[in-house]
Amino acid sequence: MSGGVTGRRWLDDLLRAAAFLVLGLVLWLVVPEISISWWPHPVDVGPTATALTITVASLALVLRSRHPLVSLSVTTGVLLVGVVGTGHTALGVVLCFADALYSAVLLGSRRAAWTVSGLAAAVTLLVALVSLADEGGRAAVVSLLNLGMLLAVPVFWGMEVRWHAEIADAERARAEQANRLAAMSRAAAVAAERARMARDLHDVIAGQLSAIAIQSEAVLSIPDADPATLRTVLASVRRDSVASLGEMRTMIGLLRADGSGDTDPRTAPAGLDRVDELLATARATGLDVTVSDRRDPADLVPAATDLAAYRIVQEALTNAAKHAPGSAVTLTLAQDDGRLTVEVTNPLVAGAPPGGGTGTGLLGLQERAGAVGGSITAGADGDRWRLRAVLPVPAPVGSTS
Repeated sequence: MSGGVTGRRWLDDLLRAAAFLVLGLVLWLVVPEISISWWPHPVDVGPTATALTITVASLALVLRSRHPLVSLSVTTGVLLVGVVGTGHTALGVVLCFADALYSAVLLGSRRAAWTVSGLAAAVTLLVALVSLADEGGRAAVVSLLNLGMLLAVPVFWGMEVRWHAEIADAERARAEQANRLAAMSRAAAVAAERARMARDLHDVIAGQLSAIAIQSEAVLSIPDADPATLRTVLASVRRDSVASLGEMRTMIGLLRADGSGDTDPRTAPAGLDRVDELLATARATGLDVTVSDRRDPADLVPAATDLAAYRIVQEALTNAAKHAPGSAVTLTLAQDDGRLTVEVTNPLVAGAPPGGGTGTGLLGLQERAGAVGGSITAGADGDRWRLRAVLPVPAPVGSTS
């Protein structure tokens, strides 16, 4: 609870002290008879001394935030001057003491707060016992009530406010920790997805470079090859090399993860040509999958885009099996105007959270789509859940001369 005091807090304490000073002086001047008398015949010290005690007690409140125990010590000293020396205390001094006591319990360290509370309880009990021994039970009860107002109320009030503030701080810390863990989880999911994409593209590039090497070796092994054959092979080599360069640029952009946790089996990278395997797996889980494929088989798709589309279909079908088991799912594939569109819809199931899960799956798909310049939208559409991805399909480089 303790800590540095900002300029604003310091100003607040100064204004608070000024307010207590004005209030104490006004009460003393207007209704001087309401000052507290400790003895039957208090000593009259004159207006100057009374005004001085009010002023000193009020100025001590300037230190209530930065040095709450010092503020309490000063106001306690002024209060004891009245109790021990003069036999009476102005009401303004009592108010300043109560505020300093409250501030010490609220703003001091935990140890200081409990120490002050214990001392207040001990003083209250001691005075009650002395009154009981000297003047009987009635005086003891009166002493308990009076000291309860003077000591117990500020202490209990300060402890209550402090307790609620500590609970709020703890909840805030837990929320911040949960946010940090969620951010770390999202970052780990993104890094893992990027590493997985880079591995897939590595296999694509390796295959393209192998094809270039084989074609080059074949041309070199043909003696006196005719120009038409040479041109055909060189055009194929150029096409594969340009495609490899494009895939390499994409892979370099993805290699941000450190590659840790690389436990996926090394297989040929998947694409939409293997979507039937996904459909078979989905149907085996009980999904009723309907496919609408509006693509032209002659249309070419870059490897990175093909991989992204495959993973999007895979994740969408997995989510449908998890959150809408046994439902009717529709998969639509279309390619026109330089765009590949993948859309998967399934019914919303009552009681299931929209989208379900932690969201890292969708986050990974967004990374997939974003890496190839595309976008993904997912959400409820009426009584169905719809995931739609739009991926750009640039014209093949080097396809025409």
